[in-house]
Amino acid sequence: MKLTCTKENLGRVLSLVSGVAGKQTNLPILEHVMITASESKVECVATNLEMAVKAVVRAKVDEVGTFTVPAKTLSEYVALLRGDQVMLSVEGNELLVESGNSKTRIKGAASDEFPVFPEVEDGTVYSILAEPYADALKKVLISVSKNDVRPELSGVYCGFFTNRFAGLVMAGTDSYRLSEKMISVVSGADERRFILPARTAAEVVRLISVPKDGEGESVVRICVTDNQILFRYNSFELTSRLVEGKYPDYTQIIPETHRTTALLPVENVVNEVKAAGIFSTTGVNAVLFDIKPDDHTVSIASESMQRGAHAATVDAEVTGENVSILLNHRYVLDGLAHIETDDVSVGLNGADMPCVFRPKGKQDFLYIVMPIRK
Repeated sequence: MKLTCTKENLGRVLSLVSGVAGKQTNLPILEHVMITASESKVECVATNLEMAVKAVVRAKVDEVGTFTVPAKTLSEYVALLRGDQVMLSVEGNELLVESGNSKTRIKGAASDEFPVFPEVEDGTVYSILAEPYADALKKVLISVSKNDVRPELSGVYCGFFTNRFAGLVMAGTDSYRLSEKMISVVSGADERRFILPARTAAEVVRLISVPKDGEGESVVRICVTDNQILFRYNSFELTSRLVEGKYPDYTQIIPETHRTTALLPVENVVNEVKAAGIFSTTGVNAVLFDIKPDDHTVSIASESMQRGAHAATVDAEVTGENVSILLNHRYVLDGLAHIETDDVSVGLNGADMPCVFRPKGKQDFLYIVMPIRK
């Protein structure tokens, strides 16, 4: 194998694929990136067995071939090069990297040791605007369960063209909170439900945010089968397994009406919740929200035996009944960070019922926090 490309192109592609390659003590080859040079293109591939990322490097190929080297080593070294051009060639079990006045050898391995990830074929195809899709994934990822006790909750629920919404609905929950986001679809109209692994969703967000080569594409293309999913966007492809199992019917905990509603300025609430969080009991993280329709206020308070107490009042538009509810302040702040309007609408049906947060005037995103029992 022998090829020449620009440092910029090689660095960009390595930044795309190297995030998947990780430290695998029992299978060291998974720390590698596989570089394959053919007559028509040069591909870089990395995998962790759950997902694989492939990206194309624009290069001049003098000799076809394939080889693998540690992804982190190659990526870090290329970032330090001062020359504009980089030449890669294989000599024995080493990759020779030449640029300007420098010449470096990186120990590698033959590509026949590299695992082959199955291709996604004959799936249901959709196109979605890339940046809104990445933003939607961020909104639901905050609520996804961080452990694998219930595997179906360790992923993002995705429902295309279900009876809930004529587009894509995504949701995440860990049983203590829930995020749901609805976004439109550019093309595709078939109904399909599946669970996307959280690690895959986070990697898709990262890949979409990597700087593009030139103008780039505006849509990400998705192909889904019964157990796999393929994402195509600009110069990368990501293939992943899907989470097995059925996602619970989370819609049962979303209230259709609220006995109490409050409209509050997000910035003020965030500041007061952060202040109250300082004085909340460690581990419990409980902050008391006291909604008072007659006073048109929401009081935010906390108390700790070790640190002291805090109380503040925020002016609000409140209708309905008086209600006091204990909420985990960390969960509340996570949700408010994804409210993109100046004001947030809060809906409640009592101290022991779910608390629903929505952006003012919008129905495409909701965030629910379950109360802490007094």
